[in-house]
Amino acid sequence: MKSIIVSMIAAAGLMVAGSAMAAEMNPLAKKHLCTSCHMMDKKMVGPAYMDVAKKYKGDAGAQAKLEAKVAKGGSGVWGTMPMPPNSPKVPAADIAELVKWVLSL
Repeated sequence: MKSIIVSMIAAAGLMVAGSAMAAEMNPLAKKHLCTSCHMMDKKMVGPAYMDVAKKYKGDAGAQAKLEAKVAKGGSGVWGTMPMPPNSPKVPAADIAELVKWVLSL
């Protein structure tokens, strides 16, 4: 009986750890200081990554739209605070990878 309880606790721990790992911050977001304005699940200066993913779920053109928004900046979608331009200091390949990651959440 004791071994069953221990096994169940271990399995529950692995499930929690697995879901936490699935939603970890992308290293590129840290490298390019995106985390100064964005969090995974809470609005900060900018929207939460999870909210962005939810808003654009099922939008076939989301990848291109968001890559352009991250590169060129803009405002009005998530409030009055503008998204500053990130190109050319953030390489286009990194922007594409970051957007792909956000949309996968």
